[in-house]
Amino acid sequence: MSKRFSTAFLILAGVLALQGGVYYTAVKRNEAVPPSPPLAGLPSQISDWMMVREGVVEKDVQDVLRADDTLTRWYASPSKGTASLFIAAFRTQRDGKAPHSPKNCLPGAGWVQVVNDIQNVAVPGVAEPIQVNRYVVQKGETRSLVMYWYQSRDRAVASEYRAKMYVVADAIRYNRTDTALVRVIVDLPQGMALDAAEARATDFIRSSYGLIRKQLPA
Repeated sequence: MSKRFSTAFLILAGVLALQGGVYYTAVKRNEAVPPSPPLAGLPSQISDWMMVREGVVEKDVQDVLRADDTLTRWYASPSKGTASLFIAAFRTQRDGKAPHSPKNCLPGAGWVQVVNDIQNVAVPGVAEPIQVNRYVVQKGETRSLVMYWYQSRDRAVASEYRAKMYVVADAIRYNRTDTALVRVIVDLPQGMALDAAEARATDFIRSSYGLIRKQLPA
């Protein structure tokens, strides 16, 4: 356990050191911030999923999140149920701005982790399945399935550390540090099998992935 902890610590320290150096370099090089349309342009109808509600990020949350653009919506399908979508887009990660992992935020709100792994999701127009985090949380009798990933250019990444390392690589190669956190949540009521909730979430991801990509820098 001590050896694994030391290895993880060294990897994290190395990533943070590289990230700090790249951010300093980006500032000196006048980082390229690619243009992109507002997230609000995401269609209200996605396949057979129709938007039923749109939310806003409260100011105190936004002050901590520091995202350049956000989207909070609930979609419903007549045959599949409902799913919520949250996107936080960061056009640049200067001054320490970066996505906050749901793994860190949800426990602070009283949610307890039940399942935590990575799933492959095949999406149209992409040769290889994308990897997303599958995270089941519980608060009292309430359970939810959370599936999320980090999107940078044409790259979908589940691991937070790998996402940071790719950002470092993009900063060196392309002089840009933009990324986005994409999160889909499906309620998991008592009696509902996890496989059924996952099928609903993955269907929404497959349906929306290409359209989400169009709202983010290429």
